[in-house]
Amino acid sequence: MKELMHGKVKTLYNTDDATTVLIKYEDKVTAFDGKMVDYPKDKGATCCLISALLFEKLTNAGIKTHYLDLPSLNTMLCKKLTVIPVEVICRNMAAGSIVKNTEGLREGMPLQPPIIEFFLKNDSKGDPLLTEDRVRLMGVDPNPLKEQALLINDQLQVLFNLCGIVLVDFKLEFGYDHHGDLFLADELSPDSMRLWGRDNERYDKDLFRKDEGDIVEAYKVILQKLRQFA
Repeated sequence: MKELMHGKVKTLYNTDDATTVLIKYEDKVTAFDGKMVDYPKDKGATCCLISALLFEKLTNAGIKTHYLDLPSLNTMLCKKLTVIPVEVICRNMAAGSIVKNTEGLREGMPLQPPIIEFFLKNDSKGDPLLTEDRVRLMGVDPNPLKEQALLINDQLQVLFNLCGIVLVDFKLEFGYDHHGDLFLADELSPDSMRLWGRDNERYDKDLFRKDEGDIVEAYKVILQKLRQFA
């Protein structure tokens, strides 16, 4: 297989089918645009398995995702998409940058209805916040992205509530297939979510960002809980 793209923690490969790609989840974690890096064992497989489980859950709910199959513990076969260079953030509670950059918010404050934000997917520019009008200037209609994000949020909240986990916020990426249909892309794992326990335990990448614990063990707790209820 020929390498198509090497990202921060995933590598994409072409397959014999021009409509699919193979995504390998690496044993690697980064933060702050790659300024922090570590290589924890089993991290790739754990994120891959969580993502596959959540993609399957969403597919069964009628949401189009790029997920097709799981050839191994750390590789995922997916539809080949033209990815939109916009990151979509769904926030159910205040945490992270929104607290830092918004007067009057405190961490853990519920956000009802959920807030949907758009960020340019460009590390060299610091992934700046985009208004909906700026998204349109890029030739992208933000409304389908927003609608899909809210539908996905509804499904994920139900599942994580069953697991006793609070879905604080999460990042989504979308892309178009060769027919022009919109699909959920990238991954769904604690690498791209904030997940809190009922007593404010953390089960996400903030453990790495803040040097507060073993992310792989935390991610494995999430995988175990999801397997019980998905």
